[in-house]
Amino acid sequence: MATLPGIAEARQGSDAGDLAYLGGAFERHRGGYHGRPPGVVLAQMRADLDLLREVLSRPHPADARADLARTAAGITGLVAIIQHDRGDQRESYGWFATAERAAQESGDRHMLAWVLARHAMVPLNYGAPGAAAALAARARTAAGTAPTAAVALAAAVTARALAAVGDRRGALRAVADARTTAEHLDAVQAADTWFGYPLQKHHVHLSQTFTLMGNTREAYAEQEAALALTRSASVMTRALLATDTATCLSGDGDPTAAADMAAEVWQRLPDAFRDGLVRSRAEALHLTLPGVARARLGEALVS
Repeated sequence: MATLPGIAEARQGSDAGDLAYLGGAFERHRGGYHGRPPGVVLAQMRADLDLLREVLSRPHPADARADLARTAAGITGLVAIIQHDRGDQRESYGWFATAERAAQESGDRHMLAWVLARHAMVPLNYGAPGAAAALAARARTAAGTAPTAAVALAAAVTARALAAVGDRRGALRAVADARTTAEHLDAVQAADTWFGYPLQKHHVHLSQTFTLMGNTREAYAEQEAALALTRSASVMTRALLATDTATCLSGDGDPTAAADMAAEVWQRLPDAFRDGLVRSRAEALHLTLPGVARARLGEALVS
């Protein structure tokens, strides 16, 4: 006759089940927005974050603790990405700091490299390219020599950061590094998730790099390539690419067309996407426009 497990055995079974569930939660959440607003995705993660906190408070064997730390790094890194996209820089920095500590505890250098590369996106997109380049350099050191999504992203971040500070030669070298790495990624590393470096996102990064450099011909080509690979709703991605295009139009001497395009993009953007990264990029364009064009976009941004 079978006997019921004792308390210790039941606790171990519960731990194993929770660890397996959390590992699956990381895989499930890292797929991206799929057209959902950032706030909605964050709300859907709250129950898993509560469970993660509770499980982390328990004692675990060393091997289980390492696996749990890796999962914790992944889940908290995803929260940091969402907070970045919402424009909450302080929250994003805090969650990335948590993710980095967990990644270091796990001993998984690939997870650490991913956390650092994604963290670099925060200062990159919110006006601190020097800090972004420093984090990207740390990511590349942690990642080693194998072609991974983290290495490709770090190179792309470096390219954008150097373009932002006017280092054209350095930016072009980093573009070449990003392209070479992207060409050698396997299917797992190139997956269209927040943990991968898909070709579509590669073109998005290069669009912004060439836009910042004023290389509009190359920027337009990258925008077209990115849009050709954008099959889902991708509300934020499409808005960012359109804002890059508007910036290029201004650089090519047509600020009126630039303002009209950016204003149209903004007015069609759902309210849930009007904070954070898209607003930051639109406001940066607004500051560069002259006279009537500047007023046109300014009116749209306050409507």
